[in-house]
Amino acid sequence: MTVEDLPLIDEHALTIARPRQQVWTALEAFVHRSLLSAADGAMARLLGTDPPGGFAVDDVVTGERLDLAGRHRFSVYRLVFRLADASLADAPLAEVPAADAPATRLSARSYAVFPGVRGAVYETMVIRTRFHVLATRRMLRQVRRISLSDPAG
Repeated sequence: MTVEDLPLIDEHALTIARPRQQVWTALEAFVHRSLLSAADGAMARLLGTDPPGGFAVDDVVTGERLDLAGRHRFSVYRLVFRLADASLADAPLAEVPAADAPATRLSARSYAVFPGVRGAVYETMVIRTRFHVLATRRMLRQVRRISLSDPAG
């Protein structure tokens, strides 16, 4: 099974009151700093992640989609970030700089397979406990935070 064939786990999204290019720049910064960097921690050694940081860029459509993929002892997975123009009606009021400001919908879709008994145990620990939901939503909020801190916005 290739990463393109993995079953969908879930999708999470939020709207950011910033132009798409600004959100794209923030997404790239977040991904390179947090998801692609080589990890030398106990968790990476325990899981046996490949690549060591947990993710590698699998495909990019600049300004629209960033696909990451990886694997470890218990799972093969893919994380796909998508950006789309959005309505400010969906953005938190505290973020809206002006009535005519652009907004971007940022989503994260997760795909994975958990082979074998160990994979099933790992799936229970990570997916069914909602740890994955919390981690994914945290990633989206971090991209939002980076986007909003950019003075160009």
